[in-house]
Amino acid sequence: MTSVKEIMTKDLLYCTVLDNVYEAAVKMKEGNVGAIPVVRDDSFELVGIVTDRDLVLRGIADKKPNSQKVTNVMTTELITLNEDDSLEKAIELMGEYQIRRIPVTNGKTLTGMITLGDVSTYEKSNRQAGDALTFISENEERRGDFLH
Repeated sequence: MTSVKEIMTKDLLYCTVLDNVYEAAVKMKEGNVGAIPVVRDDSFELVGIVTDRDLVLRGIADKKPNSQKVTNVMTTELITLNEDDSLEKAIELMGEYQIRRIPVTNGKTLTGMITLGDVSTYEKSNRQAGDALTFISENEERRGDFLH
């Protein structure tokens, strides 16, 4: 059984609770990513995630200035995985919740992120990843691509 830890992305961009939405947007642009985890400075405790969708819907569309804290727009009800969870569980959650990325923790501490891209490039899971991508893509227009 392959664990999430074996294939997750470990070198992450992240924001702290002190960052503002402009800083989050710049990090997303520079890293070419659609989501950034938000952590507490001192403990690296995962407290939320800010997605490009969060920035648009809770920031720009609500006419809130770029200087507001990222904590005002981030998603806090997260689907997460533990490092020791199986790849199969990751794929199942991605399909069930229609999401492309899941933060990975060791307790409350952020240790990585597993994305549909990580899953799809892992040779033993190509069929499962393809099925998950198909399922997510078919329903994306109705639900959007965000974490709950």
